[in-house]
Parts: sequence; C-alpha cells; structure tokens
Amino acid sequence: MAVAVPEGGHRARPHRTGLPGLEAVSVASDRTFPRHAHDQFGIGLVLAGGHRSWSGIGAVEAVPGDVITVNPGEIHDGVPVQGRGRAWQMLYLDPALLADLTREETPGAVEITHPALRDPAVAGPFARLFIAIAAARPESLAVEQALTALLTPLLDRYGNRPPPRRGPPPFVARALRRLEEAPAEAVTLAELAGLSGVSRFQLLRGFSRATGTTPHAYLMQQRVRLARRLLAAGRSPAEAAAEAGFADQSHMTRAFMRQFGVTPARYRAALA
Repeated sequence: MAVAVPEGGHRARPHRTGLPGLEAVSVASDRTFPRHAHDQFGIGLVLAGGHRSWSGIGAVEAVPGDVITVNPGEIHDGVPVQGRGRAWQMLYLDPALLADLTREETPGAVEITHPALRDPAVAGPFARLFIAIAAARPESLAVEQALTALLTPLLDRYGNRPPPRRGPPPFVARALRRLEEAPAEAVTLAELAGLSGVSRFQLLRGFSRATGTTPHAYLMQQRVRLARRLLAAGRSPAEAAAEAGFADQSHMTRAFMRQFGVTPARYRAALA
C-alpha cells in the first residue's frame, strides 16, 4: 500500500492501544530528531522513504519493510535519508509489560541487538498488531495476543541478555545522577563539575564522550520524560510544563515535539 510522505512537513497520529504500558504512533515526517533516549522499548516499521539513525552500534539505515528498534535508555536520533520525508509506525513498550509478557519464556533482563533489521517473520506480526491497534475500538485481548505474536520471533531471533556495561567515568556518573534525580531544578555547569571537583571543560568533554550529547540536551530529555510521565498520570499540559521545570507550556511543547514527534496535548488525549 502506498504511503503519502509530506514534502516539507510533519504529521504524527497517536493511537489508543487498549493495553496499559503500550503506546503507538503513526508518523510521516521530513524532520530530523536530535539524539535522545526513551524509558521504553521502541519497535517500529518503516513504510516509505529512508530513515537513518545513530544507535548503540553506530549509524544504521532502514528502508520500507525494515523493522527499527531501540532499547530503554539507548541514545539514538532520526534523520531522513537525502532530506526526503519518510513514514513509519512505532510502538513504545514499557519494560514492565515486556517482562510480564515474556517472563515464562525469557526470564530476566533482555535487550534487542539489531537497531534495524529486515525479516518478514517480524515485520508481518508487527503489521498485524498495528491493524488491531488501529481498530475503531481496539480490544485489549486482541492487542495483547498480537503483541505476544510479535515479541516471540523478535526476541527469539534478536533478543539477548545485556552484557555487563562499563559505566561512564565517576565524574560523569555523578552529573548524570543529578540531572536524572532532579530534572525540574535549575542547574549550572559549574555545579555539575563541582560534584566531582573537575573543571567545566573536563566535565563537558567527558560528558559528551560518554553519552553522545551535552549536559543541557540531556537535561531537556529528562524534563521531557518527566513531562510525559506527568501527562500519563493525568496532569494538564500546563501543569506538566510547570512541574517538569520548563519555562512555559510552549517551551515544553517544542521539546516534546522534538523528542516524541507529537504535541503533549495529542499525547495526553491518546491516553485518555
């Protein structure tokens, strides 16, 4: 089926899934998404155009029919190939839901090892799951059954026990912890550097080397993720913006759009 891709535009439509812990969105866009991370597993299917992204194993490209994935906390971005629009469908799956669905078959932590893959045994179940989600009134049993049918080949073929990871240098780890624990509070580069007694230049270089982004960009990511949790808990966009530490609602909306591709209001409505 041909999928229209906007020229010089962006469209994103969140879907109600009927299953707590599972979010879905359809996107057609020529936008570039900056490096960021999610709290959830991301599983998507490219429908049109070409998509390039930076991942934990380096840069990858995906074309129509390819499945794209990202693990919780994995830094990634999104760039249209040759500057042209592309279209894709995306699922965001809470780690707790994945663990609940797979604990009998794959107990313990798991990660997806391929950020882009071409496999009809995975793409087919994904397409069928999205059909169930896109129904006028998605039924939780049908969605859960289709999700399980997708996760079975995906994890059997591309799932792996995460190896022990070497953490960032201690001075970067302290800065990360500060940003993650209190994202709504204002912070300075000097404060982050002072946590470990390093210079601001040392902190900035080490932070970028370890995370692939800057302290300010990471702080914005944490604020957006906090705002997302607040919206899911029923806060209004204005309330979420204030509680997450944004200057105002429009500032949050711009940051939310850059990271998730939809406005806070549409995201909240999809969860209602």
